[in-house]
Amino acid sequence: MTSAESYYPDEPVKPVVKTSTIPGPESAKQIAQLDQVFDARPAYFIADYEKSIGNYIVDVDGNAYLDLYAQIASIALGYNNPALIKAAQTPEMIRALVDRPASGNFPSADLQKTIKQILKFAPKGQDHVWSGLSGADANELAFKAAFMYYRANQRGYDTDFSTEENQSVMENTAPGAPPLAVLSFKRAFHGRLFASGSTTVSKPIHKLDFPAFDWPHADYPSYKYPLDQYEQENSLEDDRCLALVEHLIKTWKTPVAALIIEPIQSEGGDNHASNYFLQKLRDITLKHKVVYIVDEVQTGVGATGKFWCHEYADIQPPVDLVTFSKKFQSAGYFFHDPKFVPNKPYRQFNTWCGEPARMIIAGAIGQEIVDKDLTAQVLRVGDYLFQKLEALQSKYPTRFQNLRGRGRGTFIAWDLPSPEERDLLLKKLKLNGCNVGGCSTNAVRLRPTLTFEEKHADIFIEALSKTVADL
Repeated sequence: MTSAESYYPDEPVKPVVKTSTIPGPESAKQIAQLDQVFDARPAYFIADYEKSIGNYIVDVDGNAYLDLYAQIASIALGYNNPALIKAAQTPEMIRALVDRPASGNFPSADLQKTIKQILKFAPKGQDHVWSGLSGADANELAFKAAFMYYRANQRGYDTDFSTEENQSVMENTAPGAPPLAVLSFKRAFHGRLFASGSTTVSKPIHKLDFPAFDWPHADYPSYKYPLDQYEQENSLEDDRCLALVEHLIKTWKTPVAALIIEPIQSEGGDNHASNYFLQKLRDITLKHKVVYIVDEVQTGVGATGKFWCHEYADIQPPVDLVTFSKKFQSAGYFFHDPKFVPNKPYRQFNTWCGEPARMIIAGAIGQEIVDKDLTAQVLRVGDYLFQKLEALQSKYPTRFQNLRGRGRGTFIAWDLPSPEERDLLLKKLKLNGCNVGGCSTNAVRLRPTLTFEEKHADIFIEALSKTVADL
């Protein structure tokens, strides 16, 4: 058990809101200036990261918000964490930042140690890692790995490429550029790049105006809540969606080489998949020789009370690839079958092959989580927070629809009746000192750091109660 005081003795006791509007006048001024050189339209306020500490983010107007959004779910340990500052000051970090090795051709003498540190926190059953630069990049790299693996199994891992393959690929045609597909799920979010964009189905704005692959999208289960009151209905929903997955694999116009799923769809509305559903997908992918990819970009690194969310399902045999980013501050994918290493060098390759500076930070984050047993804290605080939210749900049932995330740490969400009410709630929560995010059209999602405690939950519930009563 840890305490915010041990990390952050100077963390604020409670939020402080000095301005009557957010963004405040200084933030508004700086946003306008920034917009002249950078698209600042999405900015909520201008943060002062020097003054932000622990679970509080401070803006340039002096407002200090209890942060339950944490840089879009990407801050694991809080602001200005001393363990990460220490890691940032090491000679290894200086070399990684100043010399920025092109790790594929000129790997640093530090690289093996850095990778072994990351692998200490790999999902169960995974013992290899390939590094990338972002969550979308991690998924794109995983797709490449899956396609090469799929074709190697057809061709033979040690079989060389044919003359026809070498020639046709230069024209973007088969057999060198084979027609293959990745199956994803409706409401999914896997990134905003080209292949990842084709598997993203959460909001049109993510993918408008750029070409897309013609790939299938299955239905992700839509459960009724509370789960224990709708077991039969939810079981039927799982089986319906599983049947559709298998139908798409068997009938899609091109071979489905890979399937990618989030154990909890985050941007798409905090939609949960049951342990049964995730295991049955393993059975289906094995049956049809489809690569099984679990996207843990947002769910990974402790937020659900396990280091990796899909470990709740104890999927057997282990999935093929697990992608990561966000709270790990690094990116890439874990795997265990050596044949996911392409048969020739330079096939999975780029200038830097990841970011060694971020990999060092990832290792330090993982070590802090283990040393401080933060996953246990997340479970404890999550249960405490969920009970408080259930009490509010009883009082305001229309404003807390489909409350979900029980037993998944602080990875909690609920729906409001409309997008307008959700957006108004988030706006007023900031004025009451809490920075909270939404997802999908009308859901509120909680993404605090792993150092979030009961005292923080109490502050949030007080602010939330006041906000809901004022809607």
